[in-house]
Amino acid sequence: QVQLVESGGGLVQPGGSLRLSCKASRGFFSIMSMAWYRQIPGKQREFVARQHSLSGSNYTESVEGRFFISGDVFGATVDLQMNNLKPEDTANYLCNIDGWIEESTGRTNYWGTGTLVAVSS
Repeated sequence: QVQLVESGGGLVQPGGSLRLSCKASRGFFSIMSMAWYRQIPGKQREFVARQHSLSGSNYTESVEGRFFISGDVFGATVDLQMNNLKPEDTANYLCNIDGWIEESTGRTNYWGTGTLVAVSS
């Protein structure tokens, strides 16, 4: 099994920056994509950013130009640099890795439990 552990969350003022990190407990045979999502209690999980092995990076419109994803498939780590943070960015941020932990296993989505980001003055 694989565990994903996020870190880097915290309280920041509007306009500030944070860098989130996610590390898998073991390496992968192959990774299709690495992504960040966020969730507010009582609401649906929202896509934030993805780095895909074939199609590159993409972002939800509300974070375009402010957030930047950088993944290392060999180290099974993925970071999210968040700049010019806004109160509406407040959420629990979860990382996701879609891939194969072994050549013989099926492709699986793995999730962390999240790191809390609060943007407030």
